[in-house]
Amino acid sequence: MDVLSDAITVMRAGRPHANRHELFAPWGMRFTDEFGGAFHIVLQGSCWLLPSDNAAPIQLGVGDVAFLYGAGAHALADSPTSPLTEFDLRHQGVWPSGDGAPTVLLCGAYLLDGSTAHPLLSEVPPIVHMPARIGRHPSLRAAVELLGGELERPRPGAEAIVPALLDTLLLYILRAWFEEQAESPAATGWSMALADPAITAALTAIHHAPERQWTVAELGATAGLSRAAFASRFTALVGRPPLTYLTWWRMTIAAHLLRESDTPLRVVARQAGYSSDIAFAAAFKREYGITPGRYRVADEATRRAESTPMTAIEIPQ
Repeated sequence: MDVLSDAITVMRAGRPHANRHELFAPWGMRFTDEFGGAFHIVLQGSCWLLPSDNAAPIQLGVGDVAFLYGAGAHALADSPTSPLTEFDLRHQGVWPSGDGAPTVLLCGAYLLDGSTAHPLLSEVPPIVHMPARIGRHPSLRAAVELLGGELERPRPGAEAIVPALLDTLLLYILRAWFEEQAESPAATGWSMALADPAITAALTAIHHAPERQWTVAELGATAGLSRAAFASRFTALVGRPPLTYLTWWRMTIAAHLLRESDTPLRVVARQAGYSSDIAFAAAFKREYGITPGRYRVADEATRRAESTPMTAIEIPQ
């Protein structure tokens, strides 16, 4: 897959969920930061996004998208001064409110594992506010419309469609943000890397075949650049040399397989590009400070200790 798709795949730690809320002023909802990522989209009316760090409130209008990653607890309200109530998934789109001006929202959350965060996400600010603008990001707008329709009137297949649309929406939000950053004359880092055809070609090659014994010269040829020019540009934009990034990505894949599957260690090693189990274990320990086997056992123990069945249904009934 490509780098953005892979970045989300390795972080995904469970099914996303979303609800459609019809609210009447005054109202206020406070959200925790337990999920990892969240979004809020205004379908009708307006509201205020209230960050947790005493930053200035952000007014959201019809069509505005707000994505929060690492922003901590936050709130939405019809007014910055309205009382807030803790958000509860069990409300399923029905929320205590008054009889004033109406607001319709799409709110959702993603279960993301920050321990496997791709470095490209380090450039995403805690709050991404994307005001609605005619003609901008039509794919994102289409995904919002489809998701809103499924949540407003669930039909057969909705339980499979909604999670897929939520994953699609997340990718569209991030793609749109990176594309907007790349349009700036001062753009650097991953915004430029994803917009650079040469670097994108090399990243795609790495992500498509991480087990291959790549050399800098081979990756440079894939990018259509000389070895030296490629290494310099890749390091400047990605933040680490090509083979260092390759090793890091291999270890990230290995950690994901150890967490999410019962794949034997020797097979994990091969998929990470190591013909020697000993070499793989050494590389993994350098990255995570623990051997692959102990990593898997520790992760299983953590998940057992933290496993609590979710009582909420992802789709309003």
